[in-house]
Amino acid sequence: MNEMNNLMEELNVCLVQANLVWENKTKNLSNLYTLLKNCANVDVFFLPEMFATGFTMDAKKNASTMQGEEVTWMKNLAAEKNACVTGSLVIEENLKYYNRLLWVEPDGTIKTYNKRHLFTLAGEEKVFEIGTERIVIEYKGWRLMPQVCYDLRFPVWSRNNQNADVIFYVANWPEKRGHHWRQLLMARAIENQCFVVGVNRVGTDGNGHDYCGDSAVINALGNSCADIKPYNESVTTVSLRKSELQEVREKFAFLEDQDLFEIKV
Repeated sequence: MNEMNNLMEELNVCLVQANLVWENKTKNLSNLYTLLKNCANVDVFFLPEMFATGFTMDAKKNASTMQGEEVTWMKNLAAEKNACVTGSLVIEENLKYYNRLLWVEPDGTIKTYNKRHLFTLAGEEKVFEIGTERIVIEYKGWRLMPQVCYDLRFPVWSRNNQNADVIFYVANWPEKRGHHWRQLLMARAIENQCFVVGVNRVGTDGNGHDYCGDSAVINALGNSCADIKPYNESVTTVSLRKSELQEVREKFAFLEDQDLFEIKV
């Protein structure tokens, strides 16, 4: 019983701030495994958006399927590490393409979230199907809400009316708008009174866009819980504590004062 209580009290999250090779699945999966092979005592590994290819609009060339090698790689890693692995991939399904976040559990269970807000500045909406469902994932006594990159700009979609403990964003967010990334992560944590995890890539993509990372873990008061250096590849593990979250919510019961309205998709 004590062991189970400890699992529910703490969630050890690992942020993988990787340099992605443009449209090269083999190199990216190999590099990610090298970065993670010595990691232990982790509950959830967070990988960037389109971690196998970079943020490509060439979906036909780069797509996988739910039975493809990238998904198999995630399942194998989750089983090996006895941890969840999450990040997004280009997925083809029923002749349509999705920027799909996969949540893969150690026993092979997979939950999915299709990116809702497609990045029109890059023409993402012309290639990919829009997501229509928010989900909350229950794991080890925690409730986690997945989001993908551009979703961060739309607070109604990440509104915490489902008692989420953690909202997480996997991203390819360019350096030129890094200030927005940092401030919006903080805002989402404060307004939703939850932990926010944001994992972003580093390096330069095939379109010449630079990425500085700025991956972060923010607590319910808007304070940083991790010291993650920008621009370089890094693997950082942070322990989230449920009691810290509950203390903030009991002292400042702001979520109880939310207006009621429905999200229509």
